[in-house]
Amino acid sequence: MEIKGKVAIVTGGGTGIGRATCLALAERGVAVAVNYSRSQAEAEETVRIITRNGGRAIAVQADVSQDHEVRRMVETVARQFGTVDLLVNNASITRHIPLVDLESATEDVWDELYGVNVKGMFFCARAVAPYMKESQLGAIVNIGSIAGQTGLGSSLPYAVSKAAVHALTKSLARALAPTIRVNCVVPGAVETRWWEGREEQMKSLAPNLLLQRIATPEDIAQLILSTLEQEAMTGQIITVDSGQTL
Repeated sequence: MEIKGKVAIVTGGGTGIGRATCLALAERGVAVAVNYSRSQAEAEETVRIITRNGGRAIAVQADVSQDHEVRRMVETVARQFGTVDLLVNNASITRHIPLVDLESATEDVWDELYGVNVKGMFFCARAVAPYMKESQLGAIVNIGSIAGQTGLGSSLPYAVSKAAVHALTKSLARALAPTIRVNCVVPGAVETRWWEGREEQMKSLAPNLLLQRIATPEDIAQLILSTLEQEAMTGQIITVDSGQTL
């Protein structure tokens, strides 16, 4: 799929993997809608970087856990750029709770994480699907996590929510075929702000990985773009983790 000239929405596009993906898409000639929920300053800075370099971008606020906000966001993007061709479901949240502390995995925590990490991705995919079907071509990449494969992670509800994202990818691939491809990129440890306050832990992890390096947001963005472009692939769960889960 030639992505130059296409229109993309990147949820959680103001920071980390989201920002790296927005910048990479813009470099390839894609018009980018940088979604944010609370990180307005970071999203607007991402837009400024893109426009300074001659690209097209807008910042669009929406809490992806709220279906009406998602629909409003997609309508705004379609009015601005004419349609939506690509979606990167990147927005996710977590809570740092030891796996053994079951009592702290409250109903509110489950609802919050599932609302953003799972329902939010579904809401976004559902909202963009009519535009992609109209043009008979579209691609969606969901961002999973090795936590969803290993059961380990920042919290038990987070790991389970990411396992659900992997399953959602397969179900959406079936539901939206043949005109819309849906795949999932599954990062391991990535050097983002999620590691703030745990830098020593990150440094100690790197030597134990097969490639002895923590992935960067740019590493993940590169795979996201390749996945968007690959026309013969759908429903796949693609791990990029420096050998962390091998």
